[in-house]
Amino acid sequence: MYSFTSDIRFSEVDSNKELTLTSLINYFQDCTIFHSESLHAGFEYLEPKHKCWVLSSWQVIIHRLPKFGETVVVGTWPYGFSSLSGDRNFVLQTHEGENLVIANSFWVFTDTETGRPSKLDPDYVAMYPMEPPLTMEYAPRKIALPAEYQKEASFLVTKHHLDTNHHVNNAQYIRMAEDYLPADFEVGEFRAEYKKSAKLMDEIYPLISLTDTTCTIVLADAAQKPYTTVQFIRKGINS
Repeated sequence: MYSFTSDIRFSEVDSNKELTLTSLINYFQDCTIFHSESLHAGFEYLEPKHKCWVLSSWQVIIHRLPKFGETVVVGTWPYGFSSLSGDRNFVLQTHEGENLVIANSFWVFTDTETGRPSKLDPDYVAMYPMEPPLTMEYAPRKIALPAEYQKEASFLVTKHHLDTNHHVNNAQYIRMAEDYLPADFEVGEFRAEYKKSAKLMDEIYPLISLTDTTCTIVLADAAQKPYTTVQFIRKGINS
């Protein structure tokens, strides 16, 4: 497992001094980038080849969110590759090794010039040491779209939403979706399915479906085709 240690910063917590979901995803994203860089398989290796990894889905299970000032260990490892994709687990732990958050993710190796999946070179895959997958209940990558939903006001993608690929950053979609959670909804798990990339000045139309156990947010285009679907599961449902 590749890992790094951090203290939870004030800028990373909410009004309850707990780590926000956006900050959690940022930790996981940083960890996978640090891992690739440590193997010399990151930006300097991929950019000249016009390749990158594009996140397709998250499944994140929260046991407890750390609080301001708490020391945490963020870890990640790949556990499987296909010809076009890779599977990767993540953990957020206390300094003593208690799992606070565990996660699964699915990534597609992509040609940055065409935007289409690209075949993985076996020599590149061999740069990543693999480990067994986490023991967890793995959810399907695809999230069923709600039959009924409430439309919310649309908004534009602005510069602060973008990443180095000039698309909306993965964590920003989670931040957008969080805004539609009811105040009393404590998240025990969430999933995200990324369908297409929103870019600067694209208009996003949120579609919200709320049940007793879940809150599903579809961040869609004007034709109601999803950019990303995020489903939050209320704490205690699957724990």
